[in-house]
Amino acid sequence: MITLGIVLLILSLVTEVLILKSLGIILIFVGVIFVLLGKSGRSVGGRNHYW
Repeated sequence: MITLGIVLLILSLVTEVLILKSLGIILIFVGVIFVLLGKSGRSVGGRNHYW
């Protein structure tokens, strides 16, 4: 999810499409939250870990 967010941010810089920038920032934010929850030992999406 974080990787997809970074790709969308790069695409938004190249193509200057603002919706891609918004989606990229949201995906990076959600991905970081999932990683932090997974590292703290909580289940994320039914899994005991999230990479």
